[in-house]
Amino acid sequence: MEASIQTLIDKFHRKMENDEQARAEVMPIVKTVNIDLGAEHYSMRLENAQISDFKPVIIDEADIILLTTPESLQGLIDGTLRPMKAYITKKIVVKGKIQDLLFLKKFF
Repeated sequence: MEASIQTLIDKFHRKMENDEQARAEVMPIVKTVNIDLGAEHYSMRLENAQISDFKPVIIDEADIILLTTPESLQGLIDGTLRPMKAYITKKIVVKGKIQDLLFLKKFF
């Protein structure tokens, strides 16, 4: 899953480079994110409209924690699983403010 997540990060960075309005909207946000896929774990930091520190580790006290399976995450990435359906059916569990995740989702 690491390559798929990195592809999303690259897509986010391209959007921030090319969309001044989106960049201005995201610029003040500072968040840490953990993605827990069971056997795989990743973390990253959003700051200054850039995602950095993408690593295969869990950060203590992350702002947003996403718990899911590799299969469900891949479904979200490729569009075969809709985010709200995944959330309602508990294929993904979000710890932290769901508003943060929904806000950031529109930039990917």
